[in-house]
Amino acid sequence: MSAMPVCQCLAKFKPKSVEAWNTMDWSQGCVRNKELECQKGDGFIKLDGLKVPDATDSWVNKTMNLKECRAKCLQNCSCMAYTNLDIRGRGSGCAIWFGDLIDIRQVPIGGQTLYVRLHASEIEAKAKPKIRIAVITTVTIAVVLGMLMAIYYVRKSKAKRADKGKKEDLELPLFEFTAIANATSNFSINNKLGEGGYGPVYKGKLVDGQEIAVKRLSRSSRQGLNEFKNEVILLNKLQHRNLVKLLGCCIERDEKMLIYEYMPNGSLDSFIFNGTKGKMLDWSRHFNIISGIARGLLYLHQDSRLRIIHRDLKSSNVLLDDHMNPKISDFGLARMFLADQTEGDTSRVVGT
Repeated sequence: MSAMPVCQCLAKFKPKSVEAWNTMDWSQGCVRNKELECQKGDGFIKLDGLKVPDATDSWVNKTMNLKECRAKCLQNCSCMAYTNLDIRGRGSGCAIWFGDLIDIRQVPIGGQTLYVRLHASEIEAKAKPKIRIAVITTVTIAVVLGMLMAIYYVRKSKAKRADKGKKEDLELPLFEFTAIANATSNFSINNKLGEGGYGPVYKGKLVDGQEIAVKRLSRSSRQGLNEFKNEVILLNKLQHRNLVKLLGCCIERDEKMLIYEYMPNGSLDSFIFNGTKGKMLDWSRHFNIISGIARGLLYLHQDSRLRIIHRDLKSSNVLLDDHMNPKISDFGLARMFLADQTEGDTSRVVGT
C-alpha cells in the first residue's frame, strides 16, 4: 500500500492539521495559506477540472453572467467561491458558495471551473511572474528596437558624410536631382540626344532659360564612379574655348550626372558620316574645326597647368557649338601626367 496520501490540498491551500494529515486523518480538511481580509481586496484563483462543492450552503441565479457573479461574490465576505450555473457552451448563470467548501476535489474527466476566493497577496504573488515576464519582454523589445534605430541612424549618418565627402572632393557647383529632372521633362525620350558607354545624354533647359546637356550615368555603365570623378575633376581645372564647359554635377543616392553647356550642332561624326549634313562643311569650316581640335590638344598636352592625355579622342567626342566651333568632350578616360613625364603605365586597355 502506498504511503502517499490519497487526499491533497488545492493550490494556495494547506492542511488544517499537519499532524492529523500525517496520520492520514483528512477529516479536518484544508485551509487557505493566508486568511481572507474581506475589506482589503480579496481576489479569486481559477481552478479547472474540479467537482464543485456540495450545494448545502449555496445560492444560484440563472440570469447573471460570470462577471456579475464575481461582483456578487465580492460583495459578501462569506462568499468563498463562484462559477457558472450552466457549463454548456460558453457558460451561463451564477452559482455561489458560502462558508466551508465541502467535498471539493479534482477529477480527471468532466470537471468544472471554479473561482475560489483568496487573500489579495496570494493573487498578486501569482500575477507577479506574469508582470515580470511582460516587463522583461517589453524592455527587451525596446532595447532591440533602440539598437536597430541607432544602427540605422549611424549608417545613415555615415552615408551622408560619405556623400558629402564625394561632393566636397569634386569642388564643383551641385545641381539638385529635381531641378535636372524638371529641366529634361523627367528625362523624356523626346529630350534624348544620344547614348554611349557612359549612359544616355539628354537636352534640358534650366529655369533661367539656359540650355544644358545632361550625361546620366547608367547603373549598368562600364564607366564607374572613378571615371565620373576623373572627368569632373579634370574639366573643373581645365578652361579653354575648345574644351566643352562643365557647368556642374548631380550626385544624389544612386544618381550621378554631369551637366554641360549645350552644343546645338551635336557631334562631329554626325556631319562626317552624313552625306547631307556633310555638305555644310566647306574647306573653311573643315580648317576651323581641325585647328580648334589642335588648339585644344595643344592646351591639354602643353599649355595647361596640368598635363592631360585624353586617350579617347574621336569624332563622336568632338562637339560643335552654334557657330560650328569644335569642343573636345568626354574626359572619363583622360589621364594626368607630371610636367616632365613623357610616358606612363596603365593596367587597363583603353583609348581609341
